[in-house]
Amino acid sequence: MYKVLLVDDEILVREAISAKIQWQQLGFELAGDCENGKDAIEFLEETPVDVVLTDICMPYVDGMALSKYIYENMPQTTTIIFSGYGDFDYAKQAIQYKVAEYILKPVTAKELSEVLSRIKGKLDGERRQEEKLDELTKVYHNYTKNEALIVSRILSRLVMGTQAVETSLQELEEFGVSVVGLVYRVVTIDIDVYSGLYEIDDELKKESALMSFVVENISSEIVDNHKAGLAYRDSDNRVCILFFTNKPKEFATEVSSICREIKDTVYQAMKLSVSMGIGISVNKLENLSKSYDSAAKILKYRYTKGSGVIFDCEKLRPVENPMELERNLKDIASAVRGRDKELLEDILNHIEERIKAGYVTRNRTVAYLQQVLRILHEIVYETNENFKLQDSDVSGITEARSLTEAMKLIRNYAKAGMEAVSEAGYSSGELQAIMAMDYIKENYSNPDLSLNQICSYLSISTSRFSSIFKEATGKTFMEVLTNVRMERAKQLLRQTSLKNYEIAERVGFSDPHYFSIAFKKMTGKTPKEYAREI
Repeated sequence: MYKVLLVDDEILVREAISAKIQWQQLGFELAGDCENGKDAIEFLEETPVDVVLTDICMPYVDGMALSKYIYENMPQTTTIIFSGYGDFDYAKQAIQYKVAEYILKPVTAKELSEVLSRIKGKLDGERRQEEKLDELTKVYHNYTKNEALIVSRILSRLVMGTQAVETSLQELEEFGVSVVGLVYRVVTIDIDVYSGLYEIDDELKKESALMSFVVENISSEIVDNHKAGLAYRDSDNRVCILFFTNKPKEFATEVSSICREIKDTVYQAMKLSVSMGIGISVNKLENLSKSYDSAAKILKYRYTKGSGVIFDCEKLRPVENPMELERNLKDIASAVRGRDKELLEDILNHIEERIKAGYVTRNRTVAYLQQVLRILHEIVYETNENFKLQDSDVSGITEARSLTEAMKLIRNYAKAGMEAVSEAGYSSGELQAIMAMDYIKENYSNPDLSLNQICSYLSISTSRFSSIFKEATGKTFMEVLTNVRMERAKQLLRQTSLKNYEIAERVGFSDPHYFSIAFKKMTGKTPKEYAREI
């Protein structure tokens, strides 16, 4: 049974939750209830629990402060927040403090039971992992006492160049280890689930150290069988292999073959996916750090290329190909406005394929995909103001563990967006009018902007366009264009000291005199008169 503490300043709420939830059936025990965060902290100091259910708005110490206390002092305790406050600022804080669930009041017994069931599944998984770790820890502690660990540290210093080569070789010789060859290559091995692709807490760091120990043992056995080098772990528990040979011609093929064997064996034995980076060849021990750096660096492309991949620096020439951001965003906007689901899916597929085809860093990819998310929201919002972009939508892209996972989130959001557009009930003519307005706002500074040009953009006849545009806006194309230009001109007159001819040019008039006439016709004042009255 997992122990639960209930915290809410409303006694009726506490009594209702206590009575209506089938605690034992769900695998929980209600250890107590408190009316505020201050009492809850005192309770927790005396009686640790597995789960805390808390309201936000309470006297003395509120739910956010309580969540922060639990986050900082009791990381093993899971927090669930329920509150009548719908402001997402609270949710953002909740995310910051690793709150597992955020529920808006009123909370039904069914809803809370479902949440508790999910939490129990998570806690059960963590408990199984702890048992597994305890078993591995016993083996690991024995390992840390033996000479293999000392040799690993010496090899790490040698490869990283933090100790003189002569000193490292002398220390290795004392353990009967020899590093002699004409060519050297360093291979880095990352267990994907514990890599930088994931957020790792203290518990996972402990687990990763134990799993790295297993991967090191497998790697060491295989490398020893081939008499090809030495496997070790560096200071960050990353498994590395120092390959060396006196037969340079067969070296590249041999290293690749051994790496594949290690990767396959690790998966068969532990069901763990590993990615491997094979560094550049060097012919001096003094240059081993260059081989290591290249091997570690190339692993960053796992986000887009996928996990369980062997990257060879000498076979791959990473060139970050441009992702055609502006063009893709415009295509997305056109597809959404045109309600073309198939076209939108094709565009998203193209984006994913293009990113995978190149060697694009995770940070650049995430920034790009967040732009895609924002343009989807922006365009859908034009037709349906109920369509929201939550902080969790954006953070989901950031936290995605791979390009595939991030694109799944994008596609789900795009699907929801297309449904929202359909719900808005705009006709195709109205959508084309919206697209025309956007085009005008983007291109009003072009003095050659014309009805024919915008009709070509929309792939519609001038007569058809004039009809639907007038129906949707109540104005002609030229009236709208002139109005947009004049509003921008007034803004420039208010906010800048530009000359009339400069403003005329910026808002799409090639003739300053005609600009003044048009401005007076619309405002009743010349540009100079308007500027003086501001």
